[in-house]
Amino acid sequence: MARIARIEDYAGSPKHWYESLPIITKWWFGMALVLTLSGNLGFVSPMKLIFSLDEITSNFEVWRILSCFCYVGGFSLPTLVCLIMLVQFSNRYETSIPYNTGGGGGTADYAFALVFCMITMLITGPLVSAYFVYLPTLYTDNMVYFVVYVWSKRNPTSQASIWGFPFGAKFFPFYLLAFNLVIGDYIVPKLHGLVVGHLYYYLVDIVPLVYGKDVLKTPRILIDWLGVGDYSAWRVHAPTSRNDERPNNGTSSLGGGRGQTLAGGRSGHNWGGSGHVLGRK
Repeated sequence: MARIARIEDYAGSPKHWYESLPIITKWWFGMALVLTLSGNLGFVSPMKLIFSLDEITSNFEVWRILSCFCYVGGFSLPTLVCLIMLVQFSNRYETSIPYNTGGGGGTADYAFALVFCMITMLITGPLVSAYFVYLPTLYTDNMVYFVVYVWSKRNPTSQASIWGFPFGAKFFPFYLLAFNLVIGDYIVPKLHGLVVGHLYYYLVDIVPLVYGKDVLKTPRILIDWLGVGDYSAWRVHAPTSRNDERPNNGTSSLGGGRGQTLAGGRSGHNWGGSGHVLGRK
């Protein structure tokens, strides 16, 4: 059973470890680390990083659209856990086989999933606060749990662990909720992430299977930019075949895993023709 990964477990220096991360995970984790440190060390006010529609429209502070998905919060154990989860889950999901929404189950599809998550959270977040329960306008934790939930649905037979305690991926997001209750974290943002994650899962997996309709499709611009069925670690490792590109993620600590794949490393829809690829779960 896998244990919590440590920086020294990775070959080479911390810089080499960071550079080996796939592109989406690398940029998201890098921005989260920089903005969280900057906000806590006084280089920038955390109030400048939260989402505020009024500030965006009146003062054109458009960076808030992204910074609210990167700044984690003040120095605390929940903040550290969120950063660890971000890099672990995002890395595992991006380098395995994400749900195929038109980009061959690669980085383009993962990028589109995060875009879907961001748009949905920016729309539903204020509604949740207005009509149900207080939801902070920092959505990093929410989006991390979105990734956790989607990963668990994509890889239901994988294994993960929390501080050495093993759990199956299928119920891992809910074990994480319990863990965060124990450490005193506010779980409403996490529940928000799980709900948005279930909506994404329903639209990309259940609707095509039951109704035969592909509701979500990765935009062509993301496919042209990030490629089809690729993840960006090839720029570091320079693999010679697709089998070299995707590491074995069967187990993970604080998340990870690899779902079952079809021939050629692809899964999901057969976007080049009609119907679904046989053997889709």
